Order: sequence, then C-alpha cells, then structure tokens
Amino acid sequence: MTRTIISTPHAPGAIGTYSQAVKCGNTVYVSGQIPLDPATGQLVTGDMDQQIRRVLDNLKAIITAAGGDFSHVAKLNVFLTDLQHFAAVNRIMTEYFKEPYPARAAIGVGALPRGAAVEMDCILEL
Repeated sequence: MTRTIISTPHAPGAIGTYSQAVKCGNTVYVSGQIPLDPATGQLVTGDMDQQIRRVLDNLKAIITAAGGDFSHVAKLNVFLTDLQHFAAVNRIMTEYFKEPYPARAAIGVGALPRGAAVEMDCILEL
C-alpha cells in the first residue's frame, strides 16, 4: 500500500515528529489539531467557541488538501481539558458537519500541547 503525506500551509505545521496527515489507500489519518493560527503559529486567544472553530478550520484545511470534505470524515476524536465545553463542541460541529454525523469520541484530558483547551483528530475515507 502506498502512503502519501498530506501537507498544507493553510493549517499549522507539525510541532513535533509527525505529519499533518497520512493517506493510505483511500483512508486519511489526520493528526490532532489544536487552536493554532496557521499564519502566526500562536494559540488563538478568545472564548472557547473561537478555539473550537480554529481547530475545525485547521482540520478542514488538511481534509481539503487530502481531496475531501467533512462528509468524508468517518471518525472524529475530541479531547477537552474541561468537559463542560462539550455542549459548545456539539453546537459548533453542526456548522461544519451535516447528517449523517461521523462516529465520535469525546475525551477529558489533564493537559494538551501548548496549554490548549481543545484538540481534535479524525479519520476520513475518500
């Protein structure tokens, strides 16, 4: 099976030893995205809604670079340092995803890279 590395300047560059995404056959594995502004490399400041949208915009840029859109997402993982923000994730997801929604996990964690409050990764099938 051929592996293709997916990369776009419209999402933050990797801040570690990983790729933005890897395509294996028709499946694309998108690395976790935190609310980094791709232009500045800095965490988005502001309310949680802005942070969630920045994460989803980063995912969208990578998904688009892979040749897909949110309808191709089969699985989404959401990591939150405070699960009280889960309702905001649900509300904002409806701005990006349409039914049928992908499978999803929401996980409460003690910390995320760079002190972020939210991170998401996904798997899509093209």
